Amino acid sequence: MRRRWSLLAAALLVTGTLVPAGPAWAAPTFKVPFPCNQSWSGQTRSDHSPANAIDFNRTDDLGDPVVASAPGTVDRVTDLGGTSYGKYVRIDHGGGYTTYYAHLNGFNVSVGQQVGYGKVIGWVGSTGGSTGPHLHYEQRLNGDDIKVKFNGTLALYWGTKTYTSGNGCSSGTGSGTVDTAGSPLTVRSGPGTGYASVGTVADGAKVTIGCQTSGTTVTGTFGTSAIWDRIGSGRFIADAYVYTGHDGYIPNVPRC
Repeated sequence: MRRRWSLLAAALLVTGTLVPAGPAWAAPTFKVPFPCNQSWSGQTRSDHSPANAIDFNRTDDLGDPVVASAPGTVDRVTDLGGTSYGKYVRIDHGGGYTTYYAHLNGFNVSVGQQVGYGKVIGWVGSTGGSTGPHLHYEQRLNGDDIKVKFNGTLALYWGTKTYTSGNGCSSGTGSGTVDTAGSPLTVRSGPGTGYASVGTVADGAKVTIGCQTSGTTVTGTFGTSAIWDRIGSGRFIADAYVYTGHDGYIPNVPRC
């Protein structure tokens, strides 16, 4: 840190009353924490603190924007002065997953703020125990640092690699038609059958899909899938019951 390189059965989904225990939260789809199409050199090393963190650099990077690597809620905006992380931001992504962005030059978010892909949270700096401008980045699960993944792919351990950001590049929405063969489809508060019911969508209804994510595996009209479609804030439906014209994720629709 201190160095510069520093289905359940279908019946359960369609107006069923049985709600199983809360499922394990799927890991977010983390993206490189810089704006779309930027390339950065990221280094991992076994003597880093913590070991699984990545230090990001590129030429003349002081003051370059740092963006949220996945949607979540900012729960720390802290300045430790001339020690440790210095100015840093932590984002809570739910399910025990958090990300840290350290040695920032300044902040662009506040505690409690909801952020999404591509949201600028601060700027690259050299605060705290840093000896030169860079971004110290971590992914954690239940407080423990874990090996970083971008778009589900493990970062290079150990060494230096160039990462090109796809963060915030997709801003489109998708569309679909609910097909349950007659019964209304239950809308959940999160991407899984264990989340609370927050309403229903009628069979044959057209829906706008703002983003997609993974969750409980469901068997429905269109086969078995772990994809869930967000059709509004805190409103998710199982993609296995939605005709989108695509077998899998919809191209150009962002991941939640």
